[in-house]
Amino acid sequence: MAAIFTFIALSFIIIWEPLMANAKIFIVLMEDDPFVSTKSKNFEDFDIYKETLRKQHDMLLENLLERSVYTKVYSYTHLINGFSIHLTSHEALDILENAEGVRAIYEDVKMKKLTTHTPDFLGIPAGVWPKLGGATASGAGVVIGMIDTGINPFHPSFLAQASNGDRRGVVVKSGKFKGKCVTGDRFPETACNNKIVGAQYFARAATAAGEFNASRDYASPFDADGHGSSHTASTAAGNHNVPVIVNHFNYGYASGMAPGAGIAVYKAMYSFGGFMSDVVAAVDQAVEDGVDILSLSVGPANVPSGPSAFLNVLEMQLLFATRAGVLVVQAAGNGGPSSTSILSFSPWITSVAASTTDRRYNNSIVLGNGQSFSGSGLSPPTLSGTYFQLAAASDVCKGNTTSGLLTVESCQETETFIRTLVHGKIVICTYTFDFESETASIATVADTIQKIGAAGFVLTMDPDIGSEQIKGATMTLSVPGLILNNMEASTALREYYNSNTLRSRSGRAISFRATARILDGRQASYTKQDPVVASYSSRGPDVNNAFLDTADVLKPNIMAPGSSIWASWSPTSEGDRYIKGQNFALLSGTSMATPHIAGIAALIKQKHPGWTPAAITSAMMTTADVTGQSNAPILAQQTNQLTPATPFDFGSGLVNPSRAIDPGLVFKAGFKHYVLFLCSVPGVDEMSVRRAVGVGCPNKKKAWCSDLNTPSVTISNLVGSRNVIRRVTNVGGVDEKYQVIVKEPLGVSVSVAPQVFKIMANASRHITIVLNATQTTNVYSFGEIVFEGNQNHRVRVPLAVFVSSTLHS
Repeated sequence: MAAIFTFIALSFIIIWEPLMANAKIFIVLMEDDPFVSTKSKNFEDFDIYKETLRKQHDMLLENLLERSVYTKVYSYTHLINGFSIHLTSHEALDILENAEGVRAIYEDVKMKKLTTHTPDFLGIPAGVWPKLGGATASGAGVVIGMIDTGINPFHPSFLAQASNGDRRGVVVKSGKFKGKCVTGDRFPETACNNKIVGAQYFARAATAAGEFNASRDYASPFDADGHGSSHTASTAAGNHNVPVIVNHFNYGYASGMAPGAGIAVYKAMYSFGGFMSDVVAAVDQAVEDGVDILSLSVGPANVPSGPSAFLNVLEMQLLFATRAGVLVVQAAGNGGPSSTSILSFSPWITSVAASTTDRRYNNSIVLGNGQSFSGSGLSPPTLSGTYFQLAAASDVCKGNTTSGLLTVESCQETETFIRTLVHGKIVICTYTFDFESETASIATVADTIQKIGAAGFVLTMDPDIGSEQIKGATMTLSVPGLILNNMEASTALREYYNSNTLRSRSGRAISFRATARILDGRQASYTKQDPVVASYSSRGPDVNNAFLDTADVLKPNIMAPGSSIWASWSPTSEGDRYIKGQNFALLSGTSMATPHIAGIAALIKQKHPGWTPAAITSAMMTTADVTGQSNAPILAQQTNQLTPATPFDFGSGLVNPSRAIDPGLVFKAGFKHYVLFLCSVPGVDEMSVRRAVGVGCPNKKKAWCSDLNTPSVTISNLVGSRNVIRRVTNVGGVDEKYQVIVKEPLGVSVSVAPQVFKIMANASRHITIVLNATQTTNVYSFGEIVFEGNQNHRVRVPLAVFVSSTLHS
């Protein structure tokens, strides 16, 4: 329990309003341990200890505050040590904040909150967790290795879980896991527990290169960046039902996909990036330790050089991990929507694309003339129902300031403002080029507004920029604020302000008659809109080499939510200036999608402990959704438009965990099959394979890379016709009869034999697919083969074919 208080102590109350307009309730947490943190099990001691804490709470309040300004609501003595208090004075709140023995203060809220949503969005609480013993037992016995920037062990998402007879809340460490806990700076012996089951760091290459700075990067598994196992690990396997509190507001309750799984941390990435040598060492150690799943939200900066992208050192190391039975999950990259931007190449790796969800955070500013404009910014509202004067930053600044006009308008410096003039107003700031170059930030705007005593701010677009992609627009704010990332709205607000501001002959503002109020931007809405492939998510087709020759491999493989994902953060992080000091962060990227798949894979592994990595990937791919809740096809964000998504956008589709734990059929492949694949890659000779893998090619080689037994068929150069063989295995537990349904790609006729087949439980059989070119397309076209079973299994295999020649033209 001491660990949770260490985490909470990193937060602090920020007072932005000089007067408390309405009395509020706050929860105050104390330094001393509650009863559950003591070693005593005596019930008499229990009562005495609780009463002692209550008296301490009362004495603290009586000694510090006037009785007229507060009412104590509760004393908390068992699970936490603290109290809730009803306050009518900001001065009293200031006194409590600075009182000795007070760890943290949180503002109470009067609303019912949902979860941070992606488990619900994916149907996990209803469709998966109950089948695995409930949320806290889901993933038990499985260890996920996180190769990233480390972990913040003091975060509640990673606190040790209680151990009791019915296994509720128990993280069961895998019997084969033998990892260790390396201590160091900000990483004591107590950092590891039955949630963080191992932690190590790797920085020898970074040190040798002169990049590693121990005072900044920490010579320990501690996460100094935030991107790593603080955010990604909590998404994969963070504790169930952890309150997401940012700026004293509860945004909901977070849970990893597999709350019962263990987390093993292998820190090999830092604020400056990382080196492949360190990452490879981390993979090596993780596999030796006995992890079940490896999650890599990292990848190369570009396509590796050499005869093939599949033969670079990291790809080979991950192949060996797969041979050892470890499923490898990797981010596809954030280079979308450009084609061939994929940065996760090999068929033994599960490459993850990112989607949006149906959760939206919108904020609005309402003007005194009744107009309202929507924008972004997770901020509290201005005082309910009250309109505040609007003032442009340039109209409330010192006339003799040495700062340039752009600096003033970007609201980056407190010294430029006239405090008496700006106090209590909503300041109009401007998103200038300084924000694009990162010499200015929205975080600094909020800090400035708080310090000068303004009521809030609205950030408008500079006409010279015109961008609608504002950096930091989804950050959480401690003061009322709104980002108008729309030129039309920015212009309209400026026109309203100018027409209602009285100026002297010299142009100085002398009367501010424009008013506005900012609404609450912290309330999420759930639109039920279908997921969309995020614009940044890297796209296929996959490539063989740095010349971008396309490969007979489907990439990405699967899609998961990656946009605006709430998860844990490291408050000391230097990795993102917009969220420094916070314990949770709202981030986007394929790095956020990847741990969703790692956690879901842990659920499948728990349900089917004997399944190979290929079988687990197959289960997720063949059961993925290609339509949304509306039954309309999933779309993809392209440049300034939405188009129907293809397998090169989202692989097999959006992961469906409820179906993935019971897929019916799986496509298996092992190390020898991957070697045969490598021996078939165009431009790769046997010596290259032997040099990379350690074994040569067999005498009987496969003719095509497309012969690898994957749950997809990709042909990058179809000339005439090609026969493709697939082998399916029945994992449904019962005999089942399947019927084949084919949707042909444009320019290709597809026949499958047999069209109808019965397969016994645990049996395997071959499927022959013949693809005949009927029309030269010179572009990829897409289709699918669906195996419909009579036991409610539906197995979908995507097709992606580039017809170069029909041989008849």
